[in-house]
Amino acid sequence: QVQLVESGGGSVQAGGSLRLSCAASGITYSPYYMGWFRQAPGKEREVVASINSRGSTTYADFVAGRCTIAKDNAKNALYLQRNVLKPGDTAMYYCAAGWGAGLTTNPRLYKDWGKGTQVTVSS
Repeated sequence: QVQLVESGGGSVQAGGSLRLSCAASGITYSPYYMGWFRQAPGKEREVVASINSRGSTTYADFVAGRCTIAKDNAKNALYLQRNVLKPGDTAMYYCAAGWGAGLTTNPRLYKDWGKGTQVTVSS
């Protein structure tokens, strides 16, 4: 059974930074891609960044250089470094995994999801 557990969320002031972590276990499919998504109240879930098994990455336009996704295969961990946070970045952030060799930003193509970690940015 796949488990994805996010951590690292919290409350920060605008301009601050956070590093989100996702501990993954039980992933038996290969290759696979992983991603970070966010969902604010009343809004649809949207991709922040994703990474595939070869280390290729893609980012949402709204992060515009304020974000880095990385993974540590030895630790089965996924990370998201968020810098220069804005109040509009306030959302629940989710880690997700899906089977395949490609790179996708479509949440419907991700099979497994964590329960999320809340990020709140105040002005």
